[in-house]
Amino acid sequence: MSFRLSLLLLATTFPPVLYPHTVPNLLASTPHPGFEFAAARTASKVTVRIFTKSGSGSGVIINREGQTYRVLTNDHVVVDSPESGYEVLTPDGKIYKAQQVPTVNPHSLDLALVEFTSGENYQVVQFSQSPNISGEVVYVSGFPAWHFVFNGDTISKVETTRDWGLGAFKLQPGKIKMYLSKTLVGGYKVGFTNDFTQGMSGGPVLNQRGELVGISGLLKYPFQGINAFTFTDGTKPNRVDYRRIESLSWAIPIATVVDFIQEQKE
Repeated sequence: MSFRLSLLLLATTFPPVLYPHTVPNLLASTPHPGFEFAAARTASKVTVRIFTKSGSGSGVIINREGQTYRVLTNDHVVVDSPESGYEVLTPDGKIYKAQQVPTVNPHSLDLALVEFTSGENYQVVQFSQSPNISGEVVYVSGFPAWHFVFNGDTISKVETTRDWGLGAFKLQPGKIKMYLSKTLVGGYKVGFTNDFTQGMSGGPVLNQRGELVGISGLLKYPFQGINAFTFTDGTKPNRVDYRRIESLSWAIPIATVVDFIQEQKE
């Protein structure tokens, strides 16, 4: 199975695979008391939801030219319906038709661009100018595709959030714990403790100032196991490193994002 297809299975086309040791954290709905106001405010203004033919994901507004807004997301979020286009749910609750932007992507990064047109004034995220630092507090935002209903400690029902509007928005706190010396397929290098779930892929990873430091897209404990963590040179981590890597969520770092965007201008 190709990496592109395996990541697609992590999107929202199918009901989620449930891991008892991680699901309760993913479902936390009460804001963490340590949320930085700047990050929370920015996240709510720059994070969008992208609806595809058969699923959904998240994205972040990175640019505006006139009335055209450009959204950065994961390639695996938008892979299933490029011909028919998408719908984008904006931070004011409005929904717009959107189209994928053709991109130059020589490194097969798990990144894609989507555009929509609006006369409204939406905030554009600012990019961090600092390198990712282990231990840095970060926040992940997006729109989970599923809501889990509990009966005690047992999940009794799984509901789709497709029609929830902005009510599905979630912001999760955590810290950067690992920055790989080698790059995983798709461009992933930054490991962080934040829990995020299916549907939040493509959403922003923000620092305490509300600046973009990465794009999330690879969940903790993926069902593909070690195959989800293949490096670009074709190797896989040893068993000890794999246990550390699988316990973290993963993002494409801001430096890679900047290079990707710059390539579209050349």
